[in-house]
Amino acid sequence: MTHAPKKTDTDSRKVRKIAAASMAGTALEYYDFSIYGLAAALVFPSLFFPESSAFIGILASFGTLAVGYFARPVGAIVFGHFGDKIGRKPVLVITLVIMGVASTLIGLLPTHDTI
Repeated sequence: MTHAPKKTDTDSRKVRKIAAASMAGTALEYYDFSIYGLAAALVFPSLFFPESSAFIGILASFGTLAVGYFARPVGAIVFGHFGDKIGRKPVLVITLVIMGVASTLIGLLPTHDTI
């Protein structure tokens, strides 16, 4: 009769570390979406859609936010596949870097007046 191996403190620490990393990544993602949503409501309509009515400008700004939400499941499928193939930690780092670069590039977009 064989017995299942006992869980050690190392296993529980590893699980806590993985859970903390996942929580940090998710919190960063939702922070990024929250900041973008706030900017879409308050700043983007006047900067990027000044010739449109206020309603259309806000609608266009929130439309870009909606594209991000609809793209999330596609990203989950793609990066979940790579997470299984090459490991979750490198994929987490890659996705965090992509989000940071995208946020920075949004901040560097020229406004309607600049164009």
